[in-house]
Amino acid sequence: MTIDHPKVNYGKTGVLIVNLGTPDSTSWLDIRKYLKEFLSDRRVIEVNPFIWQVILNLFILTFRPSKTAKAYKEIWMKDKNMSPLRFFTESQAHKLSEKIGNENLIVDFAMRYGNPSIKNKINDLHEKGCENLIVLPLYPQYAAATTATVCDEVYRTLMKMRWQPNLKIIPHYESEPLYIDAIKNSIVKKINEINWKPDLIVASYHGIPKKYFDKGDPYHCYCHKTTRLISEKYSDIKILTTFQSRFGPQEWLQPYTDKTFEALPKEGKKNILVICPGFSSDCVETLEEISIQGKESFIKSGGENFEMIPCLNDNEDHISLFKHLISKNL
Repeated sequence: MTIDHPKVNYGKTGVLIVNLGTPDSTSWLDIRKYLKEFLSDRRVIEVNPFIWQVILNLFILTFRPSKTAKAYKEIWMKDKNMSPLRFFTESQAHKLSEKIGNENLIVDFAMRYGNPSIKNKINDLHEKGCENLIVLPLYPQYAAATTATVCDEVYRTLMKMRWQPNLKIIPHYESEPLYIDAIKNSIVKKINEINWKPDLIVASYHGIPKKYFDKGDPYHCYCHKTTRLISEKYSDIKILTTFQSRFGPQEWLQPYTDKTFEALPKEGKKNILVICPGFSSDCVETLEEISIQGKESFIKSGGENFEMIPCLNDNEDHISLFKHLISKNL
Protein backbone atom coordinates (compact mmCIF):
# COMPACT_ATOMS: atom_id res chain seq x y z
CA MET A 1 0.00 0.00 0.00
CA THR A 2 1.39 3.37 -0.95
CA ILE A 3 0.58 6.66 0.72
CA ASP A 4 0.50 9.79 -1.36
CA HIS A 5 2.85 12.28 0.19
CA PRO A 6 1.65 15.91 0.40
CA LYS A 7 3.13 18.01 -2.39
CA VAL A 8 6.39 19.56 -1.23
CA ASN A 9 8.44 22.14 -3.13
CA TYR A 10 12.17 21.48 -3.09
CA GLY A 11 15.50 22.11 -4.81
CA LYS A 12 15.91 25.79 -4.00
CA THR A 13 18.34 27.79 -1.86
CA GLY A 14 17.09 30.80 0.04
CA VAL A 15 19.17 33.87 0.86
CA LEU A 16 17.80 36.12 3.57
CA ILE A 17 19.45 39.46 4.26
CA VAL A 18 18.42 40.83 7.65
CA ASN A 19 18.54 44.41 8.87
CA LEU A 20 17.67 45.87 12.27
CA GLY A 21 14.14 47.01 11.50
CA THR A 22 11.90 50.02 11.22
CA PRO A 23 8.45 51.18 12.33
CA ASP A 24 5.67 50.74 9.78
CA SER A 25 4.90 54.46 9.94
CA THR A 26 5.72 57.57 11.98
CA SER A 27 2.52 57.26 14.04
CA TRP A 28 2.85 57.11 17.83
CA LEU A 29 1.32 53.62 17.98
CA ASP A 30 3.58 52.15 15.28
CA ILE A 31 6.66 53.70 16.90
CA ARG A 32 5.61 52.34 20.30
CA LYS A 33 5.02 48.85 18.87
CA TYR A 34 8.45 48.85 17.24
CA LEU A 35 10.23 50.14 20.37
CA LYS A 36 8.47 47.58 22.56
CA GLU A 37 9.72 44.68 20.45
CA PHE A 38 13.23 46.10 20.15
CA LEU A 39 13.66 47.09 23.80
CA SER A 40 12.14 43.83 25.08
CA ASP A 41 14.99 41.82 23.54
CA ARG A 42 17.09 40.55 26.44
CA ARG A 43 20.24 40.66 24.32
CA VAL A 44 19.67 44.37 23.73
CA ILE A 45 18.82 45.22 27.36
CA GLU A 46 20.71 42.95 29.74
CA VAL A 47 19.04 43.80 33.05
CA ASN A 48 16.60 42.00 35.33
CA PRO A 49 13.67 41.37 32.95
CA PHE A 50 10.95 41.92 35.57
CA ILE A 51 12.34 45.29 36.64
CA TRP A 52 13.02 46.29 33.05
CA GLN A 53 9.48 45.49 31.88
CA VAL A 54 8.09 47.77 34.60
CA ILE A 55 10.44 50.60 33.56
CA LEU A 56 9.80 49.96 29.87
CA ASN A 57 6.01 49.87 30.00
CA LEU A 58 5.39 52.54 32.64
CA PHE A 59 7.96 55.10 31.59
CA ILE A 60 9.90 54.56 28.34
CA LEU A 61 6.97 53.46 26.18
CA THR A 62 4.91 56.34 27.52
CA PHE A 63 7.34 59.15 26.72
CA ARG A 64 9.94 57.96 24.20
CA PRO A 65 7.66 57.20 21.19
CA SER A 66 6.91 60.92 20.72
CA LYS A 67 10.62 61.79 20.62
CA THR A 68 11.41 58.88 18.30
CA ALA A 69 8.48 59.73 16.02
CA LYS A 70 9.81 63.27 15.64
CA ALA A 71 13.20 61.89 14.56
CA TYR A 72 11.63 59.51 12.03
CA LYS A 73 9.47 62.29 10.57
CA GLU A 74 12.69 64.20 9.79
CA ILE A 75 13.97 61.43 7.52
CA TRP A 76 10.83 59.55 6.38
CA MET A 77 10.58 59.00 2.63
CA LYS A 78 7.08 60.38 2.19
CA ASP A 79 6.95 59.68 -1.55
CA LYS A 80 7.58 55.99 -0.89
CA ASN A 81 5.78 55.86 2.48
CA MET A 82 8.66 54.06 4.19
CA SER A 83 11.86 54.68 6.09
CA PRO A 84 15.21 54.89 4.25
CA LEU A 85 16.34 51.69 5.97
CA ARG A 86 13.34 49.80 4.62
CA PHE A 87 13.79 51.29 1.15
CA PHE A 88 17.50 50.48 0.89
CA THR A 89 17.19 46.97 2.38
CA GLU A 90 14.45 46.16 -0.13
CA SER A 91 16.58 47.57 -2.95
CA GLN A 92 19.62 45.59 -1.77
CA ALA A 93 17.65 42.33 -1.93
CA HIS A 94 16.30 43.16 -5.40
CA LYS A 95 19.69 44.14 -6.83
CA LEU A 96 21.39 41.16 -5.19
CA SER A 97 18.88 38.79 -6.78
CA GLU A 98 19.51 40.35 -10.20
CA LYS A 99 23.29 40.23 -9.75
CA ILE A 100 23.32 36.57 -8.73
CA GLY A 101 20.93 35.64 -11.52
CA ASN A 102 20.32 32.06 -10.41
CA GLU A 103 16.76 30.75 -10.77
CA ASN A 104 17.39 28.14 -8.06
CA LEU A 105 18.40 30.80 -5.57
CA ILE A 106 15.71 32.99 -3.99
CA VAL A 107 16.84 36.27 -2.38
CA ASP A 108 14.64 38.04 0.15
CA PHE A 109 14.96 40.42 3.09
CA ALA A 110 13.66 40.59 6.67
CA MET A 111 13.86 42.83 9.72
CA ARG A 112 14.87 41.67 13.17
CA TYR A 113 12.25 43.96 14.68
CA GLY A 114 9.09 45.03 12.90
CA ASN A 115 8.03 43.93 9.43
CA PRO A 116 8.69 41.82 7.45
CA SER A 117 9.68 39.43 10.24
CA ILE A 118 12.38 36.78 10.10
CA LYS A 119 9.82 34.11 11.01
CA ASN A 120 7.45 34.97 8.17
CA LYS A 121 10.21 35.25 5.58
CA ILE A 122 11.87 31.94 6.53
CA ASN A 123 8.51 30.15 6.41
CA ASP A 124 7.81 31.74 3.03
CA LEU A 125 11.19 30.62 1.64
CA HIS A 126 10.58 27.15 3.02
CA GLU A 127 7.20 26.92 1.28
CA LYS A 128 8.87 27.94 -1.98
CA GLY A 129 11.13 24.88 -1.77
CA CYS A 130 14.28 26.26 -0.11
CA GLU A 131 16.08 23.23 1.30
CA ASN A 132 19.11 25.41 2.04
CA LEU A 133 19.07 28.74 3.83
CA ILE A 134 21.84 31.36 3.95
CA VAL A 135 21.28 34.23 6.36
CA LEU A 136 23.28 37.45 6.06
CA PRO A 137 22.82 39.79 9.04
CA LEU A 138 23.63 43.27 7.73
CA TYR A 139 25.99 44.09 10.60
CA PRO A 140 29.64 44.15 9.48
CA GLN A 141 30.90 44.10 13.09
CA TYR A 142 29.52 41.25 15.23
CA ALA A 143 27.84 42.09 18.53
CA ALA A 144 25.57 40.02 20.74
CA ALA A 145 22.91 42.76 20.56
CA THR A 146 22.85 42.69 16.75
CA THR A 147 24.15 39.61 14.91
CA ALA A 148 23.49 37.18 17.76
CA THR A 149 19.90 38.26 18.22
CA VAL A 150 19.28 37.68 14.49
CA CYS A 151 20.67 34.17 14.97
CA ASP A 152 18.42 33.66 18.01
CA GLU A 153 15.32 34.50 15.99
CA VAL A 154 16.40 32.27 13.10
CA TYR A 155 16.94 29.35 15.51
CA ARG A 156 13.59 29.95 17.23
CA THR A 157 11.86 29.78 13.87
CA LEU A 158 13.63 26.58 12.81
CA MET A 159 12.81 24.93 16.16
CA LYS A 160 9.14 24.92 15.16
CA MET A 161 9.68 23.47 11.68
CA ARG A 162 9.20 19.78 10.95
CA TRP A 163 11.51 19.79 7.92
CA GLN A 164 14.32 22.19 8.63
CA PRO A 165 16.51 23.58 5.84
CA ASN A 166 20.27 23.31 5.94
CA LEU A 167 21.44 26.55 7.54
CA LYS A 168 24.45 28.81 7.14
CA ILE A 169 24.76 32.17 8.86
CA ILE A 170 27.38 34.70 7.77
CA PRO A 171 28.51 36.07 11.15
CA HIS A 172 30.52 39.24 10.39
CA TYR A 173 32.62 40.84 7.68
CA GLU A 174 34.44 43.71 9.38
CA SER A 175 37.73 42.96 7.61
CA GLU A 176 36.47 41.65 4.25
CA PRO A 177 38.61 43.42 1.59
CA LEU A 178 35.61 44.21 -0.63
CA TYR A 179 33.90 45.89 2.32
CA ILE A 180 36.96 47.96 3.18
CA ASP A 181 37.42 48.95 -0.46
CA ALA A 182 33.77 50.01 -0.72
CA ILE A 183 34.11 52.23 2.36
CA LYS A 184 37.33 53.75 1.00
CA ASN A 185 35.64 54.42 -2.34
CA SER A 186 32.79 56.22 -0.60
CA ILE A 187 35.29 58.45 1.22
CA VAL A 188 37.13 59.32 -2.00
CA LYS A 189 33.84 60.03 -3.79
CA LYS A 190 32.69 62.46 -1.09
CA ILE A 191 36.06 64.24 -0.94
CA ASN A 192 35.91 64.76 -4.73
CA GLU A 193 32.47 66.35 -4.32
CA ILE A 194 33.34 68.95 -1.68
CA ASN A 195 35.37 72.14 -2.14
CA TRP A 196 37.12 72.18 1.23
CA LYS A 197 39.80 70.02 2.88
CA PRO A 198 38.73 67.94 5.90
CA ASP A 199 40.84 68.17 9.04
CA LEU A 200 39.58 64.79 10.22
CA ILE A 201 37.29 61.90 9.35
CA VAL A 202 35.14 60.65 12.22
CA ALA A 203 34.12 57.00 11.93
CA SER A 204 31.04 56.74 14.13
CA TYR A 205 29.79 53.28 15.11
CA HIS A 206 26.68 52.42 17.09
CA GLY A 207 27.65 52.05 20.73
CA ILE A 208 26.98 49.30 23.25
CA PRO A 209 27.11 49.48 27.07
CA LYS A 210 30.67 49.10 28.36
CA LYS A 211 29.58 46.22 30.59
CA TYR A 212 28.83 44.17 27.44
CA PHE A 213 32.44 44.73 26.37
CA ASP A 214 33.62 43.76 29.87
CA LYS A 215 31.68 40.50 29.54
CA GLY A 216 33.61 39.62 26.39
CA ASP A 217 31.64 41.07 23.48
CA PRO A 218 34.11 41.47 20.56
CA TYR A 219 32.26 44.40 18.96
CA HIS A 220 34.63 47.15 20.18
CA CYS A 221 37.63 45.30 18.72
CA TYR A 222 35.91 44.72 15.37
CA CYS A 223 35.06 48.43 15.05
CA HIS A 224 38.64 49.49 15.68
CA LYS A 225 39.84 46.81 13.27
CA THR A 226 37.60 48.21 10.54
CA THR A 227 38.87 51.75 11.12
CA ARG A 228 42.48 50.55 11.05
CA LEU A 229 41.96 48.72 7.75
CA ILE A 230 40.23 51.73 6.19
CA SER A 231 43.11 53.93 7.36
CA GLU A 232 45.59 51.59 5.70
CA LYS A 233 43.68 51.95 2.42
CA TYR A 234 43.14 55.70 2.80
CA SER A 235 45.88 57.44 4.77
CA ASP A 236 45.52 61.02 3.47
CA ILE A 237 43.34 62.11 6.39
CA LYS A 238 43.34 60.78 9.95
CA ILE A 239 40.31 58.66 10.89
CA LEU A 240 39.00 58.73 14.47
CA THR A 241 36.73 56.01 15.92
CA THR A 242 33.77 57.14 18.05
CA PHE A 243 30.52 55.56 19.32
CA GLN A 244 27.02 56.99 19.05
CA SER A 245 23.41 56.38 20.15
CA ARG A 246 23.97 55.72 23.84
CA PHE A 247 20.82 55.16 25.86
CA GLY A 248 20.29 55.44 29.63
CA PRO A 249 22.63 56.48 32.46
CA GLN A 250 25.22 53.67 32.29
CA GLU A 251 28.64 54.02 30.69
CA TRP A 252 28.88 53.06 27.01
CA LEU A 253 31.85 52.58 24.69
CA GLN A 254 33.87 55.76 24.36
CA PRO A 255 34.72 58.25 22.95
CA TYR A 256 31.13 59.37 22.47
CA THR A 257 30.34 60.77 19.02
CA ASP A 258 28.23 63.69 20.28
CA LYS A 259 30.84 64.80 22.82
CA THR A 260 33.53 64.50 20.14
CA PHE A 261 31.56 66.82 17.82
CA GLU A 262 31.37 69.41 20.62
CA ALA A 263 35.10 69.16 21.42
CA LEU A 264 36.69 69.06 17.95
CA PRO A 265 36.28 72.78 17.02
CA LYS A 266 38.03 73.76 20.27
CA GLU A 267 40.93 71.52 19.20
CA GLY A 268 41.21 73.29 15.85
CA LYS A 269 39.36 70.59 13.88
CA LYS A 270 36.69 72.75 12.26
CA ASN A 271 36.19 70.83 9.02
CA ILE A 272 35.18 67.19 9.31
CA LEU A 273 33.71 64.31 7.38
CA VAL A 274 31.68 61.67 9.20
CA ILE A 275 31.22 58.07 8.10
CA CYS A 276 29.23 55.29 9.78
CA PRO A 277 30.85 52.01 8.67
CA GLY A 278 28.71 49.86 10.99
CA PHE A 279 25.45 50.74 9.25
CA SER A 280 24.66 48.96 5.98
CA SER A 281 21.87 51.43 5.13
CA ASP A 282 21.17 55.03 5.97
CA CYS A 283 18.65 55.21 8.79
CA VAL A 284 17.47 57.38 11.67
CA GLU A 285 20.86 56.99 13.40
CA THR A 286 22.81 58.32 10.42
CA LEU A 287 20.37 60.75 8.79
CA GLU A 288 18.82 62.33 11.89
CA GLU A 289 21.29 61.69 14.72
CA ILE A 290 24.44 62.49 12.71
CA SER A 291 23.45 64.55 9.65
CA ILE A 292 20.98 66.77 11.51
CA GLN A 293 21.67 66.72 15.26
CA GLY A 294 25.38 66.04 14.98
CA LYS A 295 25.97 68.73 12.38
CA GLU A 296 23.98 71.28 14.37
CA SER A 297 25.99 70.53 17.51
CA PHE A 298 29.32 70.72 15.64
CA ILE A 299 28.52 74.07 13.98
CA LYS A 300 27.15 75.48 17.24
CA SER A 301 30.43 74.53 18.96
CA GLY A 302 32.47 76.50 16.41
CA GLY A 303 32.79 74.09 13.50
CA GLU A 304 32.73 75.36 9.94
CA ASN A 305 32.25 72.45 7.51
CA PHE A 306 30.50 69.15 8.26
CA GLU A 307 29.54 66.47 5.74
CA MET A 308 28.11 63.00 6.24
CA ILE A 309 29.34 60.29 3.86
CA PRO A 310 26.33 58.16 2.90
CA CYS A 311 26.22 54.52 3.95
CA LEU A 312 26.95 51.96 1.25
CA ASN A 313 23.20 51.47 0.80
CA ASP A 314 22.47 49.84 -2.59
CA ASN A 315 25.73 50.93 -4.25
CA GLU A 316 27.12 48.55 -6.85
CA ASP A 317 30.23 47.71 -4.81
CA HIS A 318 28.04 46.95 -1.76
CA ILE A 319 25.93 44.50 -3.77
CA SER A 320 29.13 42.91 -5.12
CA LEU A 321 30.28 42.44 -1.52
CA PHE A 322 27.02 40.68 -0.62
CA LYS A 323 27.30 38.41 -3.66
CA HIS A 324 30.87 37.51 -2.66
CA LEU A 325 29.89 36.71 0.94
CA ILE A 326 27.00 34.54 -0.20
CA SER A 327 28.94 32.77 -2.95
CA LYS A 328 31.50 31.62 -0.37
CA ASN A 329 28.67 29.88 1.51
CA LEU A 330 26.84 28.21 -1.38
